[in-house]
Amino acid sequence: MTHRCAAAVLACFVLAGCGYNSKELYPEGYRTVSAPIFENLTFYRGVEFKLTEALVKEIEKRTPYKVVASGAADTRLTGTITSIEQSLLSRRRDGNVPDELELTLTVNFEWQDLRTGRPIIDRRGFSSVGRYIPARSVGEPVQIAQYQAVQSMARDIVSAMRSDWLTAPPPAEGQAEGQPASPAATPSGEAPGEAPEAAEE
Repeated sequence: MTHRCAAAVLACFVLAGCGYNSKELYPEGYRTVSAPIFENLTFYRGVEFKLTEALVKEIEKRTPYKVVASGAADTRLTGTITSIEQSLLSRRRDGNVPDELELTLTVNFEWQDLRTGRPIIDRRGFSSVGRYIPARSVGEPVQIAQYQAVQSMARDIVSAMRSDWLTAPPPAEGQAEGQPASPAATPSGEAPGEAPEAAEE
């Protein structure tokens, strides 16, 4: 038991020494965000409500921001579901019927600073996927894949709000409106807007 405790303490020191930090970093200077229902350009009705609900939960859980009504917010997150497409992954040998299908959810979204009118993030063609097996032996409905894609999309959008993923930082205190902001710095020297490459194991 003593050896296990000592190993746990040592692991904590090693991780701390390597700069390990499980806390996500989000832009300072903002306190609230409004999240209106996404627009839906597809015939899959109701997905826009599920996505917005999942997004609000992710924002509340992972960020320092409070989700409030539009009139009380200093930022606004809006978006449009542009397409929901299904593609065949595999067929059953007996009868050649679809065995597994993949659903791809694609959105455009923008996170805007309502004080300056400037976009903090503006992404197009942001996609996530979900899979389901409609074959009679399993009989999963398409809603299974929709749920997977919606949850993944909500997580990815909130991840994109992190300060180390932004194209440009929020305006510095005292900066004149319209004045160009300095390029966003990334922790490992990547070009602004690029996600950091995974470290080699």
